[in-house]
Amino acid sequence: MPFYHTSPMQPPPFYFHAVAVPVPSSAVPVRSVWAWNFREESDRLCHLAWNARYVAVNVHYPGLVHHADRNHNILTVEERYAVVKANVDALKPLQVGIALRDGHGRHLGAWEFNLRDFCPVSDPHDESSLAYLAGRGLDVDRLRVRGLSAKMLREKLLRSGLFDPRCAARSWVTYAGAYHIAYLLKIVTGGAPLPQDMAGFVGAVRRYLGVQVYDVARMAAECPGMPLGLERIADHLGFHPPLGSPRLAAAAGVHALQVFMRLKYRELGGDVERHRGLLHGLH
Repeated sequence: MPFYHTSPMQPPPFYFHAVAVPVPSSAVPVRSVWAWNFREESDRLCHLAWNARYVAVNVHYPGLVHHADRNHNILTVEERYAVVKANVDALKPLQVGIALRDGHGRHLGAWEFNLRDFCPVSDPHDESSLAYLAGRGLDVDRLRVRGLSAKMLREKLLRSGLFDPRCAARSWVTYAGAYHIAYLLKIVTGGAPLPQDMAGFVGAVRRYLGVQVYDVARMAAECPGMPLGLERIADHLGFHPPLGSPRLAAAAGVHALQVFMRLKYRELGGDVERHRGLLHGLH
């Protein structure tokens, strides 16, 4: 039903089908975006977005404050979605990573948008999650002082062409993507609450992103011997951390695209349509 999953490698690998798609380079630079360089970098993203065939999104957020009262594994899809909705409606995103590739798998760019709306004094959050992100290099105080607003990001994203319904062939890629996609929807809808039920959520995803939304976590689960965790998978496949901000949101987007391309054209033989299903965390 709802969702599609839809160190340089040498020598160049053989890919299935007539069109060869190169393995993405590991040396991918990440552009860190703050209020002071937002206009320049967002204009750069808009310039490249129309050529983007693959878009990866990763969102850092301040943990979870709502939890299911039963084991996650026995919850229904609707119950799992209710937990996602409760958290996303209540919390503010901290950082949005976006990575783009063209139809040949070539890197177009990766951006890390640092958001200023979250206040650790007054906004709900999980302290252990903030501590974990701090250990990876995210400075919440710096976000408050130098970051941009979610409103600024929303306005630019909606003008970028990434959500243009005419680009039906565009694929969106995440890793364990339920929360990442939910927060992206929250941003592009101006902070509106998520839809009340799963059907409404699916409809919103299709309206903004189309039907080709792939979750690398679900794809990797179909590959024997693949480790758990995006960084571990990327390391297992020979990809190295991106340049500049190697452990935060944009790096996860870069890795998600690298792993997606590799799994799609090697381990899965170009066939990802048979891996349709709910985003990881909702299935």
